[in-house]
Amino acid sequence: MRVLLLGADGFIGRRVTDRLLVDPELQVTVLGRRDSADIRFDLTTGSPGALARFLDAVAPQVVINCAGATYGSSRTLIRANTLAVATVCEGIRRSREPARLVHVGSAAEYGPVPGGVPVSESAEPRPVGPYGVSKLAGTELVLASGLDAAVLRVFDVVGPGAPTASLFGRLAEGLRRALEREESQVRMPDLSGYRDFVDVRDVARAIQAAAVSAATGVINVGSGHAVRAREAAQLLVRASGFEGSIVEENRQVLLPAQAGGTVEHLAGHGVGHHLPGHRPVEPRPVEGRVAAGEPVPWRQADVRTARDRLGWRTQVPLEESLGDVWLETACRV
Repeated sequence: MRVLLLGADGFIGRRVTDRLLVDPELQVTVLGRRDSADIRFDLTTGSPGALARFLDAVAPQVVINCAGATYGSSRTLIRANTLAVATVCEGIRRSREPARLVHVGSAAEYGPVPGGVPVSESAEPRPVGPYGVSKLAGTELVLASGLDAAVLRVFDVVGPGAPTASLFGRLAEGLRRALEREESQVRMPDLSGYRDFVDVRDVARAIQAAAVSAATGVINVGSGHAVRAREAAQLLVRASGFEGSIVEENRQVLLPAQAGGTVEHLAGHGVGHHLPGHRPVEPRPVEGRVAAGEPVPWRQADVRTARDRLGWRTQVPLEESLGDVWLETACRV
Protein backbone atom coordinates (compact mmCIF):
# COMPACT_ATOMS: atom_id res chain seq x y z
CA MET A 1 0.00 0.00 0.00
CA ARG A 2 1.34 3.43 -0.96
CA VAL A 3 0.98 6.02 1.82
CA LEU A 4 1.61 9.76 1.67
CA LEU A 5 2.37 11.16 5.15
CA LEU A 6 1.92 14.83 6.02
CA GLY A 7 3.34 16.30 9.23
CA ALA A 8 6.02 13.67 9.78
CA ASP A 9 8.16 16.03 11.89
CA GLY A 10 5.54 16.72 14.59
CA PHE A 11 5.06 15.06 17.98
CA ILE A 12 2.53 12.56 16.65
CA GLY A 13 3.91 12.47 13.11
CA ARG A 14 7.34 11.24 14.22
CA ARG A 15 5.80 8.22 15.94
CA VAL A 16 3.55 7.51 12.96
CA THR A 17 6.63 7.62 10.73
CA ASP A 18 8.41 5.12 12.98
CA ARG A 19 5.50 2.66 12.73
CA LEU A 20 4.89 3.01 9.00
CA LEU A 21 8.52 2.67 7.96
CA VAL A 22 8.93 -0.72 9.66
CA ASP A 23 5.80 -2.14 8.03
CA PRO A 24 6.93 -4.10 4.95
CA GLU A 25 3.42 -3.86 3.51
CA LEU A 26 3.60 -0.07 3.24
CA GLN A 27 5.47 2.21 0.86
CA VAL A 28 5.76 5.58 2.59
CA THR A 29 6.39 8.99 1.00
CA VAL A 30 6.74 12.06 3.23
CA LEU A 31 5.52 15.47 2.09
CA GLY A 32 6.44 18.55 4.11
CA ARG A 33 8.32 21.83 4.39
CA ARG A 34 11.65 20.50 5.65
CA ASP A 35 14.63 19.27 3.67
CA SER A 36 14.15 15.79 5.14
CA ALA A 37 10.83 15.39 3.29
CA ASP A 38 10.69 13.36 0.10
CA ILE A 39 8.54 16.11 -1.41
CA ARG A 40 8.98 19.75 -0.36
CA PHE A 41 5.58 21.42 -0.10
CA ASP A 42 4.01 23.93 2.28
CA LEU A 43 0.35 23.13 2.87
CA THR A 44 -0.37 26.62 4.22
CA THR A 45 0.84 28.42 1.09
CA GLY A 46 0.77 25.83 -1.69
CA SER A 47 -2.15 25.49 -4.06
CA PRO A 48 -4.49 22.50 -4.30
CA GLY A 49 -3.57 22.16 -7.96
CA ALA A 50 0.14 21.83 -7.17
CA LEU A 51 -0.63 19.28 -4.45
CA ALA A 52 -2.80 17.32 -6.89
CA ARG A 53 0.16 17.04 -9.28
CA PHE A 54 2.31 15.58 -6.49
CA LEU A 55 -0.49 13.17 -5.62
CA ASP A 56 -0.70 12.05 -9.25
CA ALA A 57 3.05 11.42 -9.25
CA VAL A 58 3.04 9.40 -6.01
CA ALA A 59 -0.40 7.79 -6.53
CA PRO A 60 -0.96 7.06 -2.82
CA GLN A 61 -3.84 4.89 -1.74
CA VAL A 62 -3.93 6.62 1.64
CA VAL A 63 -3.01 10.15 2.74
CA ILE A 64 -2.34 10.56 6.47
CA ASN A 65 -2.51 14.15 7.69
CA CYS A 66 -0.67 14.70 10.97
CA ALA A 67 0.22 18.28 10.03
CA GLY A 68 -1.04 21.23 12.05
CA ALA A 69 -0.24 23.67 14.82
CA THR A 70 -1.05 23.46 18.53
CA TYR A 71 0.38 26.81 19.61
CA GLY A 72 0.59 30.26 18.04
CA SER A 73 -1.56 33.20 17.06
CA SER A 74 -5.12 32.76 15.82
CA ARG A 75 -3.92 33.41 12.27
CA THR A 76 -1.20 30.74 12.59
CA LEU A 77 -3.70 28.20 13.93
CA ILE A 78 -6.24 28.89 11.19
CA ARG A 79 -3.65 28.62 8.44
CA ALA A 80 -2.19 25.37 9.79
CA ASN A 81 -5.37 23.65 10.99
CA THR A 82 -8.02 24.90 8.57
CA LEU A 83 -6.57 26.38 5.39
CA ALA A 84 -4.03 23.56 5.06
CA VAL A 85 -6.78 20.97 5.48
CA ALA A 86 -8.83 22.66 2.75
CA THR A 87 -5.80 22.39 0.48
CA VAL A 88 -5.38 18.70 1.31
CA CYS A 89 -9.04 17.88 0.64
CA GLU A 90 -9.18 19.83 -2.61
CA GLY A 91 -5.84 18.43 -3.76
CA ILE A 92 -7.06 14.87 -3.23
CA ARG A 93 -10.36 15.62 -5.01
CA ARG A 94 -8.48 16.99 -8.03
CA SER A 95 -6.10 14.05 -8.28
CA ARG A 96 -6.65 11.35 -10.88
CA GLU A 97 -7.37 8.63 -8.32
CA PRO A 98 -8.51 10.24 -5.01
CA ALA A 99 -6.87 8.56 -2.02
CA ARG A 100 -8.39 7.66 1.30
CA LEU A 101 -7.73 10.39 3.89
CA VAL A 102 -6.94 9.83 7.57
CA HIS A 103 -6.93 13.18 9.36
CA VAL A 104 -5.78 13.85 12.92
CA GLY A 105 -8.31 15.96 14.82
CA SER A 106 -8.42 17.00 18.47
CA ALA A 107 -10.59 16.55 21.54
CA ALA A 108 -10.40 20.34 21.89
CA GLU A 109 -13.08 20.41 19.21
CA TYR A 110 -15.63 19.24 21.80
CA GLY A 111 -15.06 22.11 24.22
CA PRO A 112 -16.86 21.92 27.60
CA VAL A 113 -18.72 18.65 28.13
CA PRO A 114 -20.77 17.28 31.04
CA GLY A 115 -18.50 16.18 33.87
CA GLY A 116 -18.27 12.61 35.03
CA VAL A 117 -19.22 10.93 31.73
CA PRO A 118 -17.28 10.02 28.58
CA VAL A 119 -17.93 12.09 25.46
CA SER A 120 -18.97 10.23 22.32
CA GLU A 121 -18.46 11.19 18.70
CA SER A 122 -22.11 12.23 18.46
CA ALA A 123 -21.65 15.07 20.98
CA GLU A 124 -22.20 18.58 19.65
CA PRO A 125 -18.77 20.30 19.33
CA ARG A 126 -18.48 23.61 21.19
CA PRO A 127 -14.79 24.63 21.09
CA VAL A 128 -13.83 27.52 23.36
CA GLY A 129 -10.58 28.86 21.88
CA PRO A 130 -8.82 29.49 18.57
CA TYR A 131 -7.10 26.10 18.57
CA GLY A 132 -10.30 24.10 19.06
CA VAL A 133 -12.19 26.27 16.55
CA SER A 134 -9.48 25.88 13.91
CA LYS A 135 -9.31 22.11 14.42
CA LEU A 136 -13.10 21.74 14.25
CA ALA A 137 -13.18 23.73 11.01
CA GLY A 138 -10.60 21.33 9.59
CA THR A 139 -12.65 18.34 10.67
CA GLU A 140 -15.81 19.77 9.11
CA LEU A 141 -13.95 20.31 5.83
CA VAL A 142 -12.87 16.66 5.80
CA LEU A 143 -16.35 15.37 6.63
CA ALA A 144 -17.94 17.56 3.94
CA SER A 145 -15.34 16.73 1.28
CA GLY A 146 -17.06 13.65 -0.09
CA LEU A 147 -13.80 11.73 0.24
CA ASP A 148 -13.29 8.30 1.77
CA ALA A 149 -12.12 9.82 5.04
CA ALA A 150 -11.75 9.22 8.77
CA VAL A 151 -11.01 11.85 11.42
CA LEU A 152 -9.29 10.59 14.55
CA ARG A 153 -10.26 12.97 17.34
CA VAL A 154 -7.23 12.53 19.58
CA PHE A 155 -7.43 13.31 23.29
CA ASP A 156 -4.56 14.45 25.56
CA VAL A 157 -1.37 13.01 24.07
CA VAL A 158 1.59 12.27 26.34
CA GLY A 159 4.80 10.29 26.03
CA PRO A 160 8.40 10.71 24.87
CA GLY A 161 8.91 13.65 22.55
CA ALA A 162 6.26 15.76 24.28
CA PRO A 163 6.82 19.43 23.31
CA THR A 164 8.22 21.64 26.06
CA ALA A 165 5.16 23.87 25.63
CA SER A 166 2.86 20.96 26.57
CA LEU A 167 1.78 20.35 30.15
CA PHE A 168 4.12 17.45 30.92
CA GLY A 169 6.89 18.67 28.64
CA ARG A 170 6.90 21.86 30.71
CA LEU A 171 6.79 19.95 33.99
CA ALA A 172 9.64 17.64 32.95
CA GLU A 173 11.84 20.60 31.99
CA GLY A 174 10.94 22.36 35.24
CA LEU A 175 11.86 19.28 37.27
CA ARG A 176 15.14 18.93 35.41
CA ARG A 177 16.10 22.57 36.09
CA ALA A 178 15.07 22.31 39.72
CA LEU A 179 17.20 19.21 40.24
CA GLU A 180 20.19 20.75 38.46
CA ARG A 181 19.95 24.01 40.45
CA GLU A 182 18.90 22.34 43.70
CA GLU A 183 15.69 24.36 43.80
CA SER A 184 12.78 23.32 46.02
CA GLN A 185 9.84 24.43 43.87
CA VAL A 186 8.52 24.02 40.35
CA ARG A 187 5.73 26.32 39.21
CA MET A 188 2.91 24.98 37.05
CA PRO A 189 -0.55 26.13 35.91
CA ASP A 190 -3.71 24.83 37.57
CA LEU A 191 -3.74 21.01 37.58
CA SER A 192 -7.25 20.46 38.91
CA GLY A 193 -8.83 19.42 35.60
CA TYR A 194 -9.52 15.83 34.55
CA ARG A 195 -8.01 14.69 31.26
CA ASP A 196 -7.95 11.55 29.13
CA PHE A 197 -4.23 10.93 28.65
CA VAL A 198 -3.17 8.64 25.80
CA ASP A 199 0.38 7.70 24.87
CA VAL A 200 1.68 9.00 21.55
CA ARG A 201 2.74 5.48 20.55
CA ASP A 202 -0.80 4.24 21.04
CA VAL A 203 -2.05 7.16 18.94
CA ALA A 204 0.35 6.14 16.16
CA ARG A 205 -1.05 2.61 16.31
CA ALA A 206 -4.58 3.99 15.96
CA ILE A 207 -3.60 6.06 12.93
CA GLN A 208 -1.97 3.06 11.28
CA ALA A 209 -5.08 0.98 12.00
CA ALA A 210 -7.31 3.65 10.47
CA ALA A 211 -5.12 3.86 7.38
CA VAL A 212 -5.67 0.19 6.52
CA SER A 213 -9.33 0.08 7.60
CA ALA A 214 -12.54 1.09 5.86
CA ALA A 215 -13.80 3.15 8.83
CA THR A 216 -15.09 6.63 8.07
CA GLY A 217 -16.31 9.62 10.07
CA VAL A 218 -15.11 10.80 13.48
CA ILE A 219 -13.40 8.31 15.81
CA ASN A 220 -12.28 9.18 19.34
CA VAL A 221 -8.75 8.13 20.28
CA GLY A 222 -8.11 8.15 24.03
CA SER A 223 -7.59 5.86 26.98
CA GLY A 224 -11.26 5.91 27.96
CA HIS A 225 -10.31 7.04 31.48
CA ALA A 226 -10.28 10.49 33.07
CA VAL A 227 -7.38 11.28 35.39
CA ARG A 228 -6.91 14.46 37.37
CA ALA A 229 -3.91 16.29 35.90
CA ARG A 230 -2.56 16.77 39.42
CA GLU A 231 -2.44 13.01 39.98
CA ALA A 232 -0.76 12.45 36.61
CA ALA A 233 1.80 15.10 37.49
CA GLN A 234 2.63 13.09 40.61
CA LEU A 235 3.67 10.16 38.44
CA LEU A 236 6.16 12.35 36.62
CA VAL A 237 7.42 13.87 39.88
CA ARG A 238 8.02 10.42 41.35
CA ALA A 239 9.83 9.26 38.22
CA SER A 240 12.19 12.23 38.53
CA GLY A 241 12.96 11.70 42.22
CA PHE A 242 12.21 15.37 42.92
CA GLU A 243 11.39 15.91 46.62
CA GLY A 244 10.37 19.55 46.52
CA SER A 245 6.93 21.00 45.82
CA ILE A 246 4.89 21.75 42.71
CA VAL A 247 3.34 25.20 43.02
CA GLU A 248 0.14 25.60 41.02
CA GLU A 249 -0.01 29.21 39.95
CA ASN A 250 -2.55 31.23 41.95
CA ARG A 251 -3.94 28.08 43.53
CA GLN A 252 -1.94 25.72 45.68
CA VAL A 253 1.20 23.74 46.36
CA LEU A 254 1.36 20.05 45.56
CA LEU A 255 3.89 18.10 47.59
CA PRO A 256 5.06 14.71 46.31
CA ALA A 257 3.64 11.81 48.28
CA GLN A 258 6.39 9.98 50.14
CA ALA A 259 6.26 6.37 51.27
CA GLY A 260 3.49 6.15 53.83
CA GLY A 261 2.64 9.84 53.38
CA THR A 262 -0.19 11.71 51.67
CA VAL A 263 -0.80 14.78 49.59
CA GLU A 264 -2.69 17.80 50.93
CA HIS A 265 -4.11 20.57 48.74
CA LEU A 266 -5.06 23.91 50.28
CA ALA A 267 -6.60 25.92 47.50
CA GLY A 268 -5.91 29.63 47.62
CA HIS A 269 -3.32 29.45 50.40
CA GLY A 270 -0.26 28.59 48.36
CA VAL A 271 0.95 26.08 50.93
CA GLY A 272 0.95 22.30 51.24
CA HIS A 273 1.33 19.90 54.11
CA HIS A 274 1.91 16.22 54.70
CA LEU A 275 -0.72 15.05 57.13
CA PRO A 276 -0.03 11.45 58.21
CA GLY A 277 -3.09 9.24 58.07
CA HIS A 278 -5.26 11.84 56.37
CA ARG A 279 -6.13 12.16 52.70
CA PRO A 280 -8.46 15.01 51.73
CA VAL A 281 -11.43 14.15 49.57
CA GLU A 282 -11.41 16.09 46.31
CA PRO A 283 -14.78 16.77 44.70
CA ARG A 284 -15.35 15.12 41.34
CA PRO A 285 -17.14 16.96 38.55
CA VAL A 286 -20.91 17.06 38.90
CA GLU A 287 -22.42 14.82 36.26
CA GLY A 288 -24.44 16.59 33.60
CA ARG A 289 -23.36 20.13 34.48
CA VAL A 290 -20.96 22.50 32.74
CA ALA A 291 -20.44 26.04 33.99
CA ALA A 292 -20.68 28.55 31.16
CA GLY A 293 -17.46 30.31 30.32
CA GLU A 294 -15.16 28.23 32.52
CA PRO A 295 -12.17 26.31 31.15
CA VAL A 296 -12.80 22.69 30.25
CA PRO A 297 -12.71 20.86 33.64
CA TRP A 298 -13.39 17.35 32.33
CA ARG A 299 -12.34 15.35 29.31
CA GLN A 300 -12.87 11.62 28.87
CA ALA A 301 -13.25 9.75 25.60
CA ASP A 302 -15.88 7.21 24.75
CA VAL A 303 -13.60 4.84 22.82
CA ARG A 304 -16.09 2.18 21.76
CA THR A 305 -15.95 3.24 18.11
CA ALA A 306 -12.16 2.88 17.96
CA ARG A 307 -12.43 -0.52 19.61
CA ASP A 308 -15.22 -1.77 17.36
CA ARG A 309 -14.19 -0.28 14.00
CA LEU A 310 -10.39 -0.20 14.28
CA GLY A 311 -9.81 -3.11 16.67
CA TRP A 312 -7.68 -0.68 18.69
CA ARG A 313 -7.03 -0.43 22.42
CA THR A 314 -4.35 1.39 24.38
CA GLN A 315 -1.29 -0.59 25.42
CA VAL A 316 0.98 1.90 27.24
CA PRO A 317 0.01 2.68 30.88
CA LEU A 318 0.12 6.33 31.95
CA GLU A 319 2.86 5.65 34.50
CA GLU A 320 5.08 4.14 31.82
CA SER A 321 4.30 6.97 29.41
CA LEU A 322 5.27 9.68 31.91
CA GLY A 323 8.29 7.68 33.05
CA ASP A 324 9.47 7.74 29.43
CA VAL A 325 8.89 11.50 29.28
CA TRP A 326 11.23 11.91 32.25
CA LEU A 327 13.80 9.45 30.89
CA GLU A 328 14.03 11.37 27.62
CA THR A 329 14.21 14.73 29.38
CA ALA A 330 16.86 13.58 31.87
CA CYS A 331 19.04 12.12 29.10
CA ARG A 332 18.80 15.14 26.82
CA VAL A 333 22.16 16.85 26.34
